[in-house]
Amino acid sequence: MPNTPPDKGEAAPEAVAVKSVSKRRELAIRVVSALVLIAVVLLITVLPDHRPFLVLLSVGVALLCIEWGLMMAPNVSARISVAVAVAAIAALFVGFLGHPLLSILVLCFGSLCAGLYAYRLHVGWLDAAYGVLYIGWPAIVLMWLHQTNRGVEWVFFAFLIAWAADSAAFAAGRLIGGPKLWPRYSPNKTWAGFAGGLIAGMLTAGALSDITGLFKHDTSASVVGLLVALATMGGDLWESALKRRFGVKDAGTLIPGHGGLLDRVDGLMFAIIAIGGIRLLVMLGTEI
Repeated sequence: MPNTPPDKGEAAPEAVAVKSVSKRRELAIRVVSALVLIAVVLLITVLPDHRPFLVLLSVGVALLCIEWGLMMAPNVSARISVAVAVAAIAALFVGFLGHPLLSILVLCFGSLCAGLYAYRLHVGWLDAAYGVLYIGWPAIVLMWLHQTNRGVEWVFFAFLIAWAADSAAFAAGRLIGGPKLWPRYSPNKTWAGFAGGLIAGMLTAGALSDITGLFKHDTSASVVGLLVALATMGGDLWESALKRRFGVKDAGTLIPGHGGLLDRVDGLMFAIIAIGGIRLLVMLGTEI
């Protein structure tokens, strides 16, 4: 009896098998590249000398600025990337030298200069100015955190909670699915993933607090985890909106299986700001 071809709406078995293998390969590449990146970052973070951490941040900022230039002004991306990077890295180095307030002033001045330069190039001056603040602010806060008392533990809180929330949101969204969180800008994210990310952030913060003793109350750790997880997913959604605005799918192709560096640290950047605010409250005498 002759083989009957599959219906038009039905995929051939060979095509389904190839697609399944491709997804598994993509997932394997994604996991391996993430593990390598995480291992390098954590190793440099725990070093007692702050200079390797400064180098790591400077390289990261430079790469993010390259991606930002390519997104906002592909025709003059090199010039915009240099302008944004010079402003952000200059502010970072001032912060490293122990002048956090001055570094913020340098960042704002650099933002203005980058905007004026973009205006002369007849590209989005507001995008250039915002890029300096968007990339430079978390870098300054992270450097400041690393240099404070028990700074490595505070940095670990930002990293691990953000990574846990992001990973759990991805897993829960894929496994459970359900209603979309913000379909206009991020069609793949679901409310199930959002809830999974919040739970993972709170559990991670509680576990880290038990290990480090950084917080005096268990409730405080849970609240910190919730806030940082919320910031993480807010940063992820914000980056999705920015990419839609610039008309790109990924910020770059730097990390195999993940896209650009900005695609991987968008949530972390907001998490760093949240942890920085909490750290400042503790330094000002707030008991948590």
